[in-house]
Amino acid sequence: MNAVIDAVQAALAAEHAAVYGYGVVGGHLTGSRQAEAQQGYDAHRARRDSLARTVADLGASPVTTAAGYELPFAVSDAAAAERLAAYVEDRVAGAYGDVVRSAIGDLRRDAAGAMRDAAVRAVRWRGGSVAFPGLAEFG
Repeated sequence: MNAVIDAVQAALAAEHAAVYGYGVVGGHLTGSRQAEAQQGYDAHRARRDSLARTVADLGASPVTTAAGYELPFAVSDAAAAERLAAYVEDRVAGAYGDVVRSAIGDLRRDAAGAMRDAAVRAVRWRGGSVAFPGLAEFG
């Protein structure tokens, strides 16, 4: 059970970071791309809140958001914002991949859906897919 809790906590931490990342992304986009960023932000907030409840249901205290997050690269224009969105989605997909590997039942099914959703958003931001979304070690 500890492996499951650890994986869910890591996915929750990834969702916290994704919410922060989409705040940065949205600030550099306009029009339909900004609307996509808003949708991503909303989706990650909802997943974050759901995972916090899941962690509590598993008998643990949910990890909290960090005071700040270091971006993997400078984001000063729309192209960099789109790269950041794809990066965020790849990280989230990877975290959910770990939940899929460690969980069973409904939790595994939900994690697989979240991994798929993140992979689809990554494709939209990147303009192409990767070989094994959510499984960075095979990509």
